[in-house]
Amino acid sequence: MAMLPVRPSPFFTNKNQAFWRLQLAGWSGAMLLRAMSAIANDQPLAFLVLVLIATITGFSISLVLSVIYRQLIAQRPFITWTATAMLLLLAASLHAFIDAWVISLYRTDSEASFTQLFIGVFYLDATLLGAWSALYYAINFFIQVEEQNDQLIRLENQATMAQLAMLRYQLNPHFLFNTLNSISTLVLLKQTEPANAMLSRLSSFLRYTLINEPSARVTVAQEVDTLKLYLDIERMRFEERLRTTFAIDPATRNALLPSLLLQPLVENAIKYAVGAQESGAEIRIETQLVGPALRIAVSDTGPGLKSEVTDRRLSGITFDGGEPVSTGVGLANIRERLEQAYGDKHLFETMEPTEGGFAVIIELPLEISAPVAAASDLTQAAAAAE
Repeated sequence: MAMLPVRPSPFFTNKNQAFWRLQLAGWSGAMLLRAMSAIANDQPLAFLVLVLIATITGFSISLVLSVIYRQLIAQRPFITWTATAMLLLLAASLHAFIDAWVISLYRTDSEASFTQLFIGVFYLDATLLGAWSALYYAINFFIQVEEQNDQLIRLENQATMAQLAMLRYQLNPHFLFNTLNSISTLVLLKQTEPANAMLSRLSSFLRYTLINEPSARVTVAQEVDTLKLYLDIERMRFEERLRTTFAIDPATRNALLPSLLLQPLVENAIKYAVGAQESGAEIRIETQLVGPALRIAVSDTGPGLKSEVTDRRLSGITFDGGEPVSTGVGLANIRERLEQAYGDKHLFETMEPTEGGFAVIIELPLEISAPVAAASDLTQAAAAAE
């Protein structure tokens, strides 16, 4: 598609330039209409000089009014409209006085008195300046409303960004504690190489969570690479108890989703499926295209909805000695992030598959990014650290 040679911009981006454009266009149009009316009434061409003088007079008076109106528009409504009415009467009288004086000089043989000429042109001049004043206030009120609306949108966006940041940065403190405790144990056992590898993976994972913007969208491929980095850390703790399967449709690799969307879901599965059973569990992450949507499924082979921890799992709350303890990131967190990012244009469901376990289904509007490399820099850095 051909690109426009000049990028269009809103008309009132430069308010000073917009004012002069409207001022010249408006008074030029008024002069043209008065000139056409004079010609239609068989006035001599010399009468057009009077039309030109009247237009210049109105143009000049409106410039003075614009300076005063600019101060009045910020006052209380009573002061604004009272002062405007008085100024408009004064300005129309001045305009009519000048027009009547010029006409009296042009028509020296006219029987009409100066007062009659003044009254004759006062209505037209008052109508022109009244229309000009109405347009001036209407346009400036419109600009103020638009600026306030833009400011409100900016504040809402800032609030949304802050909320997204808060939601995304709620890493489970138990994950950090357990990982650091595992590293400490490996160091005490003088297993330097595994400890160094685990520390490198943790560093890479935390770096990713801090570098990316909270509202950033990443591709499925990038999200999966980051998820594998997180799973490598957890696998060093759970070993063979943690089994994972990735079923990533190649057609979805470049589809976009909010960064770190899947990590809390996998963390939930590890906590309530892998950690709850001596034999561990298998976690399956699957992506596929369903019409114009990206479907993501995270399931596990844990106790499922029949477990006593069902309510705790759905709410993201665990119990320690009968007292509720927040896990930091629960399913409610994911729901809120999706609501912030997509509104009602998404699907989030929890279910118990027929074969047992627990599953979360997410459907997002399909957005495709440019192709990315097969592995992220974080995964490569973690692999090199080993």
